[in-house]
Amino acid sequence: MSWQAYVDTNLVGSGRVSQAAILGLKGGVWATSPGFNVSPEEQKAIINGFNSPGAVQASGLRIAGEKYITINASEQSINLKKGPDGGVLVKTTQAVLVAVYKAPIQQTEATVVVEGLGDYLRSVNY
Repeated sequence: MSWQAYVDTNLVGSGRVSQAAILGLKGGVWATSPGFNVSPEEQKAIINGFNSPGAVQASGLRIAGEKYITINASEQSINLKKGPDGGVLVKTTQAVLVAVYKAPIQQTEATVVVEGLGDYLRSVNY
């Protein structure tokens, strides 16, 4: 399966994610939803957030130009909120899944989908 298919089918196609991207841990966008532009600066901040969860907890993150507050952060996942909307970021062995959702989708619904794909990718060393 192509990286774009993971975005289109597994993430956005689930109906529990509004837009998504897959970023390489070493840089670059592997796949993304149309119009979901995660800038190089945002990519770097996202990847660094997994190395410094406390810092991202304090400062939040900007994704595709939108500022989100951090609900919780660890070395493997980051949950974000912006009003009724939010984001779920999951680090795998070689990539970061970046997914945002819009109300009425709930954080728990999006988290199950994104974490599930993250678990699968880690199981196949991606």
